[in-house]
Amino acid sequence: MKTTGRVNGIISNIVIVKADGAVGQNEICYVWTGDTKMMAEVIKVIGDAAYVQVFDSTRGLKIGDKVEFEGHMLEVTLAPGLLSRNYDGLQNDLEKMDGLFIARGSITDPIDFSAEWEFTPLAKAGDKVSAASWLGEVKEQWVMHKIMVPFSMTDTYTVKSVVAAGKYKVTDTVATLTDAEGRDHDVTMVQKWPVKQAVRCYTEKPRPSRVMITGVRAIDTFNPMAEGGTGFIPGPFGAGKTVLQHAISKQADADVIIMVACGERANEVVEIFKEFPELIDPRTGHNLMERTIIICNTSNMPVAAREASVYTGMTIGEYYRSMGLKVLVMADSTSRWAQALREMSNRLEELPGQDAFPMDLSAIISNFYSRAGLVKLVGGGTGSVTFLGTVSPAGGNLKEPVTESTKKAARCFYALSQGRADSKRYPAIDPLESYSKYLEYPEIREYLDGQIEKDWVDLVYAGKTIVQRGKEANDQINILGDDGVPVEYHERFWKSELIDFVILQQDAFDDIDANCPIERQQMMYKMVLGICNQSFSFADFEECSQFFKGLINLFRQMNYSEWKSEKFEDYRKQIEQYVSEKTK
Repeated sequence: MKTTGRVNGIISNIVIVKADGAVGQNEICYVWTGDTKMMAEVIKVIGDAAYVQVFDSTRGLKIGDKVEFEGHMLEVTLAPGLLSRNYDGLQNDLEKMDGLFIARGSITDPIDFSAEWEFTPLAKAGDKVSAASWLGEVKEQWVMHKIMVPFSMTDTYTVKSVVAAGKYKVTDTVATLTDAEGRDHDVTMVQKWPVKQAVRCYTEKPRPSRVMITGVRAIDTFNPMAEGGTGFIPGPFGAGKTVLQHAISKQADADVIIMVACGERANEVVEIFKEFPELIDPRTGHNLMERTIIICNTSNMPVAAREASVYTGMTIGEYYRSMGLKVLVMADSTSRWAQALREMSNRLEELPGQDAFPMDLSAIISNFYSRAGLVKLVGGGTGSVTFLGTVSPAGGNLKEPVTESTKKAARCFYALSQGRADSKRYPAIDPLESYSKYLEYPEIREYLDGQIEKDWVDLVYAGKTIVQRGKEANDQINILGDDGVPVEYHERFWKSELIDFVILQQDAFDDIDANCPIERQQMMYKMVLGICNQSFSFADFEECSQFFKGLINLFRQMNYSEWKSEKFEDYRKQIEQYVSEKTK
């Protein structure tokens, strides 16, 4: 028997319900207004009063309107058919919705329940299995989608039977499992899981030990992101957060991409919808959209669903991770998610923290980021969820609460600078403000030593030192003037500019320069570092600047040339000759 209730108070989209029975935290309910039923989530319970946030406009709702509690938390449907779909924050399929705006109370199926899938069994009768064990697989686009023991089944089971290979619907029984007490459980290809609960069906969650290559030099060379790691990109409006995220999603070494547009402006999301179906995936030759899921909750969609959208994205990511896949989840922007939390907190009249954000904002963000990671699966092998969020601090203030709280949770910090964006130095990642804590991990150092070259991290720190000294020299030049400092200061400054122009800047719209393979990054970086470690003899600062401008121009032409092509090698020879003429 379902618990029911009546509307007892309305504060915008927070509705106070007088419940007739027991109600749980985060339980889902439906609020009726006329013939329309609107989904809502319980966010606070005091006695028989349940405070629920409605995922729709509450206009027209009246005191006394009926409420039905469902007895479960907000859940996502996990099954074959998720890839290449566009969802809202509650996993409604946007393609199936009519009209320009989403009608109030509209709910659509997240997958096609009538579609048939070619099932291949992986388990056999007599096998011992537990939650997340693989029973079979179907081919979804080009990804082998594993059919698993549902995450909610907590015991150890014996496989009684598995269906033969053939075509089945997601609702058909594909296996029967027997528990320790002899009861049978039928398993289909579809399962549900509450979004606010992390999926913990794995044997171990070790520290990340591999690097995820993104093709972006400012990230891979200077501040690498670990596979199964966490990072975030704060920056003011117009600094290129969205373009950088798009570039990473196209080129990153991941099997499945989940884009969560969380409170972004609609025009930026439309760009994703238009671009992604046309992009060819460089790794597979197929359309990039075939391995992408977009969860879209723009700034003009319900604020409450904004909070749900990031959890929906992460839960789908954890599901694909359990298949042994590398998943990249990206949220743009977590500031809007935090604003939704602030709005809910304020309406509940909770004690406000800094800038009126909830007191426990830091704990909420840390808890969410901790769901990413590399895991060892139940049946052996590994899977990973790498999470990269963007933060839009008001006025580019990196000291505001969302940025500060995220800094504590994320291991990589890619600060976008307004100054770099204004001077068209893209990606506008500030080399001195940004960092990757993964460079300190012995596992990552060992991995880089083996994959790139020995003591690679020391070379990275050497480059960072050159950039730091170049900035200090530039400050001196700006104060004392070009003639007021020795030529060595100019040389120091131009060496840092060489690293900036050749390594840190990249053209996301050029076919060749957009994606830089790691062996090319290594060769270019070693070449630039070699030049920076040489001593030159310049008569004055003008000769110094002319030399480095010419050198930067040759390197940039090299960046636009195909890797190891005749043109590329020709520029390399020109650079070597150009430098040898000036060396002491």
